[in-house]
Order: sequence, then C-alpha cells, then structure tokens
Amino acid sequence: MRRRFVAGNWKMHGSLASNQRLLKDVAVGAAKVSGVDMAVFVPFPYLSQAQTLLAGSSVSLGAQNVCEFHQGAYTGEVSAQMLQDFACHYVLVGHSERRAFFGESDAQIAGKFCVAVSCGLQPIICVGETLAQRESGQTESIVSAQLDAIIQRAGIAAFESATIAYEPVWAIGTGKTASPAQAQRVHEAIRAQLASFDSDLSERVKILYGGSVKPENSAELFSMPDIDGGLIGGASLVADDFLAICLEASR
Repeated sequence: MRRRFVAGNWKMHGSLASNQRLLKDVAVGAAKVSGVDMAVFVPFPYLSQAQTLLAGSSVSLGAQNVCEFHQGAYTGEVSAQMLQDFACHYVLVGHSERRAFFGESDAQIAGKFCVAVSCGLQPIICVGETLAQRESGQTESIVSAQLDAIIQRAGIAAFESATIAYEPVWAIGTGKTASPAQAQRVHEAIRAQLASFDSDLSERVKILYGGSVKPENSAELFSMPDIDGGLIGGASLVADDFLAICLEASR
C-alpha cells in the first residue's frame, strides 16, 4: 500500500510576514494528520525561514527548482548541495511553468533529475499535456515522452527515489480540473509505462495529481486507485485549505 503524499507548491508567492503565519498554522495542523507525507515547496529566499519554522514538525521542505550542474560559474543558479544546507528533502523538476516560460528541455530536466538523485534529494518529476495536445489525442504520448527522457538518462531504478506528478497544463491555476476518471487514466498509463521496465517498482512509485486541486474535489480524486496524493498550487497558500486536503488524503 503506497503512503499518500500531499505537497504544496507556493510558486512565486510569499513574504516573511505571511510565511510566518502560514507555516506556523500548517505545522500545528499537521499534527492532526496521520498516514500522509506532507511537504511545502517555498521560493528560494524563504528556505531558511521555512527550515526554522518547520523544525520538529511532520512537514518536509522542498525547493521549486535546482540547477543541473553541481557547482561552478552559473550565476543565478542554485545547486542541489545548497538545497541540502536548508534540510530540503524534495525538489520539483520539470514543472510545466519551467518548461513553458523558461524553455527547459527534456534533456535539461533529465539532468536536473540526475543531480537531485545523486545528492540525496527526492525529485518530483512533473509531466503533463497542454489543452491543444489533449484535444488532439496526444496526452499519453506526450506524458510518456517526458518520462522516457528521464528513464533513458537516469535508468528505471532511479525512480525508487522519485515521485511523479501528473499536472495537465490546461488545469494549472485555471480552476479547471481533470475529472477523476480522466486523471486516473493518465496515472494508470504512467504506472504501466514504469511496469514495462520494472513491475515491482511501478507499484511502489507515488504518482500525484496536480491541477486546481481543492478541498471540494480532493476526496474524489484521491479515491482513484493510481492517484497517491496531490501537488497543490493555490490552495497550499491557505493553511485551512491545504490541511483539509491533507486530511482527505488520510482517509
């Protein structure tokens, strides 16, 4: 039985004052949630603050991005080793906003995945299709190709230390959500792709759903057999909403 996992991606939101309230409320509320792994992914400038406020709680810390190089003359980049200094356990890799707005290629994303794994960070590899790709029937082929770039570079065994997040691009921040059945079909296809390499491993890998997950729709999404939790965007900025989703995942 895979343990549920709920991760909150703050994106480019936050301030020292608002973070103080949000993280304290999440840390306190997390004590009432059992059987669920929880994490928040905060902007780089707030990693130190989050590390301090989450110390001793059951909420893990994650970063939203990582450089594909270990160190060197890469102005403005942040390495996996630096993230470790802030007790980061997770890192997002290949989020659709990184792919779309910053031109990250499958090859670059695979490099980030490998660096994260090699440094003991657990990457959450994000995959998903645009609305045009869904409407043209390319959903499974797009997602498969995004995953295959990682598998070919890192090998299937690397997924022992990774989580997958299916995030249909058309449902991120739009208020639209894939139906539970639509999401389940893609999650099932992802697990089948992993199983074609290693059937035992495929049953252990967590696959999260992301895309306008809210307290109102989380229970139905989490009831699907291959949906192991959620990568939460906007709702993770409201402590009560994020904790309500976590509680649904614990049921």
